[in-house]
Amino acid sequence: MVMKVPKSAGWREFPRYPDPAIEALDERFKKYMVFSAAVERLYTGCRWSEGPVYFGDGRYVLWSDIPNNRILKWEEETDVVSVYRKPSNFGNGQTRDRQGRLITCEHTGRVTRTEYDGSRTVIMDKWKGKPLNSPNDVVVKSDGSIWFTDPPFGLLGNYEGNKRQQELPQAVYRVDGETLDASLICDDIPGPNGLAFSPDEGILYIVASRGEPHRMILAYDVCDDGREISNERIFIDAGPEGTPDGFRVDVNGNLWCGWGMGNAELDGVLVFAPDGGKIGRIQLPERCANVCFGGPKRNRLFMAASQSLYSVYVNTQGVAGG
Repeated sequence: MVMKVPKSAGWREFPRYPDPAIEALDERFKKYMVFSAAVERLYTGCRWSEGPVYFGDGRYVLWSDIPNNRILKWEEETDVVSVYRKPSNFGNGQTRDRQGRLITCEHTGRVTRTEYDGSRTVIMDKWKGKPLNSPNDVVVKSDGSIWFTDPPFGLLGNYEGNKRQQELPQAVYRVDGETLDASLICDDIPGPNGLAFSPDEGILYIVASRGEPHRMILAYDVCDDGREISNERIFIDAGPEGTPDGFRVDVNGNLWCGWGMGNAELDGVLVFAPDGGKIGRIQLPERCANVCFGGPKRNRLFMAASQSLYSVYVNTQGVAGG
């Protein structure tokens, strides 16, 4: 009898339980590990996977394959993968707003909202009359406001966007979800990349992916009016071999960060406690760019990593809006 390789293998030998790819670096992480849950490769065949987002009402994940200028769709009930959108305007980071609509950062220089009928509304494509650079990642706050990063990565060449002249500083913006009025949050972060709020939305975390001397994750206090940030500090110094990318926060305030660099042993996901302590990791054979929580109970972590999409069940849940 021919035995099919299960999804939990696929990219390696059959894993034992507990899966050795899931490692507790601190005792605090053990309570988030599920003994009989293995890392699964759901799909491979991309050029650079990014921006996963889960749709519970449809039981599917959308994620970006930036160089191929498409958004892919993986169906949870059938494992079927199809093209959701092509061209995607080199879509990158994605999330859903509080009404369930898809919000997409497009490297061609805009952030869009996909309406219920499939049409797209441009949330923002200019600041003070000049075109945005290449919106990278996005999160939606409980007041409906849309916060996104705008580094120049997608305009530097023709692989993940269209090469053109940069006209604006790299920055972080906030857009009112109703009026679409935009405001500049900051423009002094080197390489602003992934971002997310703490569970109580009192802290905004932003990746400085071109920080010196190391890449880092910065933390800011969100002001009482929810429209500004203050008190910048280094939350995580990634060190000389680390590169944090996209990340999401769970209900306990832990950061689940896509990670990778020249050292293949760091490829995967690193998990940091609210105090900044490194508590766990999920080892992948590819550099991980971004993650999201999904599944009917938001306890399944989906990981967009280089050419593939992976998942693993964990004993926590992701916060809404990310």
